[in-house]
Amino acid sequence: MAAKTVVIGGGSGFIGTALSNLLCSCGYDVVIVSRVPGSFRMTWSELEQNGLPKNTAAVVSLAGQNILDMKRRWNSGFEQTVRASRINTTLSLVKAIEKADVKPSVFVSTSGVGYYPPHPSKVYTEHSEGGKGDYFAELCTDWELAAKLPADVGTRQVTIRSGVVLGRRGGMIAQLYLPFFFGMGGPVGSGQQYLPWIHLHDIARLFLYAIEKENVEGVLNGVSPDLITSKEFARAFGGSLWRPALIPLPEFVCNILLGSERARMLTEGQKVTPQRTLELGFEYNYPDIRSACQEFSPLIYTDDLRGDNIER
Repeated sequence: MAAKTVVIGGGSGFIGTALSNLLCSCGYDVVIVSRVPGSFRMTWSELEQNGLPKNTAAVVSLAGQNILDMKRRWNSGFEQTVRASRINTTLSLVKAIEKADVKPSVFVSTSGVGYYPPHPSKVYTEHSEGGKGDYFAELCTDWELAAKLPADVGTRQVTIRSGVVLGRRGGMIAQLYLPFFFGMGGPVGSGQQYLPWIHLHDIARLFLYAIEKENVEGVLNGVSPDLITSKEFARAFGGSLWRPALIPLPEFVCNILLGSERARMLTEGQKVTPQRTLELGFEYNYPDIRSACQEFSPLIYTDDLRGDNIER
């Protein structure tokens, strides 16, 4: 029997690379859709012309410009780039699914916890209202609408609203490692704002879980059940490096570096809990911030993405 194929839009990024490695270790063939051609890849124009590969069992949407790219100034042009990189690629995957003679079993799309408005204490679940009020909330709303398939397509649909993804080789940890290693790290702003987060291994496993579990559909919050503040994260991360974490990054510095609107992602937070994710049976390998940060210790190295604890 031919191996099942998973098509990942944007599969060469931080999360996509981890998910691709995990899927390959579990016996799937992976085809990445990106701007750059290569082996086991197809370009977006090739997807439009040729459609999905044969034996495509699942499609995953992960494409999107890095919002926190500090090399890019936050202005209307960059806002449009961020928006187009998410919505246009998602629409391309939806069209490919609709045109496929044999539909994939599942389409897993991505969104963010920016869907929920910042609040100092309110707890958000997958059932909470949101999706309006600022650029990021409205972006998530339009992103999720772009991923919506017509009911008659018959493909199961899952949307994962991801929090901040923590992993050794990229994302926020890669940007913070040197400042914290040299004892210059600390909380952002007041440190009292909540930080919805998830370990890279767990977000990859959650995508695999969504692909393999036929009872999983709808919105899942891709966050850890451990609700922490920026100060608690800084303390745990600094502790894993045996360094103090006492030097805060003032809010006005964030505003200068990132622009006030983008800086809100760090200076304001949401208290997001994965209620449906847990109800549907997903188990975390890194359920608390201390165990996650211990994996970032210089004396510990693991790159295990084999899908441990996933019931088949």
